[in-house]
Amino acid sequence: MNIIQFTYKPLSHFSYAIISNDEIAIVDPERNPYQYYALAKKHNAKIVAVFETHPHADFVSSHLQIHKETGATIYTSEKVNADYPHKTFDSGDTVTIGDIEFSAVNSPGHSPDSITVIATQGEDVALFTGDTLFVGDVGRPDLREGSGHLKATRKAMAKSMYKTINKVYAELPDHALVYPAHGAGSLCGKGMSSNSTSSTLGNERLSNWAFNVKNEGEFMSELLDDQPFIPKYFNKAVSINKDGASNYDENFKGVIEYYKTKVAPTDALIIDIRDEKNFKDNHLKGSYNIMAMSPTSKFETWLGSIVNPDEEFYIVLENSNQAASIYERVTKIGYEKQIKGFITLAKEDFSTSKKLDLKQFKKYPDTYTIVDIRNKSEVANQKLFPQAINIPLHELRENIKAIPTISPIIVHCAGGYRSAAGSSIILAELDTDDIAVYDLSDAVKDFS
Repeated sequence: MNIIQFTYKPLSHFSYAIISNDEIAIVDPERNPYQYYALAKKHNAKIVAVFETHPHADFVSSHLQIHKETGATIYTSEKVNADYPHKTFDSGDTVTIGDIEFSAVNSPGHSPDSITVIATQGEDVALFTGDTLFVGDVGRPDLREGSGHLKATRKAMAKSMYKTINKVYAELPDHALVYPAHGAGSLCGKGMSSNSTSSTLGNERLSNWAFNVKNEGEFMSELLDDQPFIPKYFNKAVSINKDGASNYDENFKGVIEYYKTKVAPTDALIIDIRDEKNFKDNHLKGSYNIMAMSPTSKFETWLGSIVNPDEEFYIVLENSNQAASIYERVTKIGYEKQIKGFITLAKEDFSTSKKLDLKQFKKYPDTYTIVDIRNKSEVANQKLFPQAINIPLHELRENIKAIPTISPIIVHCAGGYRSAAGSSIILAELDTDDIAVYDLSDAVKDFS
């Protein structure tokens, strides 16, 4: 069976193309479909099917665009109540593509409308498990309490996951290959393996905790405990995926202007994606530094955790050549219609961030207000400064007033990326020159 795995590292997302007899099926495609088209052209094959294992929360899918541009049939569960053209695909349903038979089993647990897509060719079996089963973990059960057209409580989903693992998957063979929609780093689970992007069902039965906790109550407790935070954009992504997203690039040409500015706009947020050094040397007053200079940075996650759905924003670029790639990254979470414009800075001096005297801080740490913007689970494992106030980055804008302004403020995370964003947010929201705000950046490693 010819299975090709595509990886989008910033969201730890896997999508798949299965090729047989000049026909291609795509599973859980990412927002930009052109890589799948390039693959089809390379193999002189036609994309005839797109399987959606569920309406994803952490990324926006291109299933509708692929359908419009190739005529491929979209298959998804009847429970999705999808608003785009599709064929329902649930337990007992089958379709043949090339020499491969595709079938479905309903596998709720991450969401009530999840399916596992089973590809069978002779003795070969592959399972496209979406967010139900990961390598080393299972999908979190708490993302559909407030989103989507089919809502469910986390406890109901945890109970469903227990049944899926112990009954639904019990009917499937050990040698079946497991291809999940995510790997380590995704917020759709908490304990995915960082060593492998695929597995076999037999290996998961041996090593994945979910197959080895046989008591339902213990299983539910383990699954519900200590899940990561939920970014603000997740609910919006579920709704977009249920409705079907617009073509990913249709809002780019003719809508977004490129210009150099000498004055900071005041009618929307300003998101500066440049690296922290350039930002600190010169930036527009009131802007947030959410870095996107690295192709593997978690820009999408933090943009969608800091900026509210439907909240408009400008994006400050290093240069206008970055516009297309940054726009594409914004489309991954469905925020592209919120972009008011791209900005490149004119040759002007704007605002400069104050530099921390590290020796002074080490000598007199109690004379600073320390804000720890790591997640609560990180702080529970290790609190670097006893007096620090913990406000996770995704909650920072809403809790600025909880930060005392009687002494200079130090912001830290675990490595420097989040603290660059956090310190810029505090500086922007306090909007005062009376209190210095410093980013501890990667010097935090001196204290861990």
